[in-house]
Amino acid sequence: MKTKEFALSIKDVSAEGVVEGYGSTFGGAPDSYGDIVLPGAFAESLAKHQKDGTMPLMLFGHKADEVPIGTWDEMSEDRKGLWVKGTISLDDPLGARVHTALKRRAMRGMSIGYEVMPGGAEPDPKRAGVTMLKALGLWEVSLVNFPANRRATVTSVKSERMEEFARRLRDGEPMPVKEFEDILREAGVPKSMAVQIASVGYAKAIRSESEGEKAKDDALRALKEAAASFLPRT
Repeated sequence: MKTKEFALSIKDVSAEGVVEGYGSTFGGAPDSYGDIVLPGAFAESLAKHQKDGTMPLMLFGHKADEVPIGTWDEMSEDRKGLWVKGTISLDDPLGARVHTALKRRAMRGMSIGYEVMPGGAEPDPKRAGVTMLKALGLWEVSLVNFPANRRATVTSVKSERMEEFARRLRDGEPMPVKEFEDILREAGVPKSMAVQIASVGYAKAIRSESEGEKAKDDALRALKEAAASFLPRT
């Protein structure tokens, strides 16, 4: 079995451990091994898994001698690459540690374990040392620490803090400004921008909740202006 790593970019992680994104991407520049995965490379393997009622394993660091840290529930190819969605086992100590690392954005990569099918690879006629991968048998998709290719990403993982934020707004009990600022920073908003949005726009919005529609519109406008002041000017 061969392995191939891809970059992992976390947005949020759900309390239930749900994660989704791309285990591999198609085309682009060769990865650190000199390989390029072509569209359709996983089609035959995914079809076989579906026929057999199986799914590639979810492992940590390709540790096939340990039980999987969760399950991949869905996999498919789209124009970008191999899209995957699964659930980490939070009652497993290793799964819980991986979940925590994802929440803290400490985890750096995703990696596939595969075999090249007969006739599934050929050299790029235009670039020496580059191999085009056309047909791969997919065994597992691991979460790993170090990526080799920076294009595959986890694009969506449900955030329990954002869920709580929305619920408290609906219940008329908005979060304190500092907590909202923390959520913005966890989502990747720069510190100065998060402070400005939370302390100006959001603070005014929650103060205006009981002051009528015009006050709400003014607060929303202030929130947009606070965010716009930090965006690049063209």
